[in-house]
Amino acid sequence: MTTALLIIDMQRALCTGEEAAFGIDQVLARINGLIARARAAAVPIVLVQHEEDEGSLRHGSEGWQLADGLDVQAGDGRVRKTRPDSFHDTQLRQLLDDKDVQRLVVCGLQSDFCVNATTRRAVELGYSVTLVADGHSTVDNGGRPAAGISADHNRTLATIGPRIEVVPAATVSLR
Repeated sequence: MTTALLIIDMQRALCTGEEAAFGIDQVLARINGLIARARAAAVPIVLVQHEEDEGSLRHGSEGWQLADGLDVQAGDGRVRKTRPDSFHDTQLRQLLDDKDVQRLVVCGLQSDFCVNATTRRAVELGYSVTLVADGHSTVDNGGRPAAGISADHNRTLATIGPRIEVVPAATVSLR
């Protein structure tokens, strides 16, 4: 089964300043660890970038750029999106099909929006999904702390079917 590492919205606006996700330095370090392991195993890496018509995630803006320190290389796949679901009106599915990918290792931002929507859609489309339990994060929302929101999504997503597993980065298989 061909695996791909899917990294969602690790962009400057979401990793620094007022909008920085909870524990972002640790999340970035775990994702870079997964990237290194993926490269060593010749696993494709796909970077998804969210964009909006205006604001900090406007296409091409400073905030839209991938996070400083994220181990990106020219050969990594790139997908631009405008909705939380990384498959919605994007070339993601075609890119994965072209590489015969059947399993996704999902990490990035934000747990309660794009990570959740993309994970659910991937399972719906028939992919097996490994959600990196400590490789995604969000911000405090509605009086709820970010760490609790991410933990809730780990628990909920783990129950949506047999094609999903939720495990820490250290135990993710990249084969």
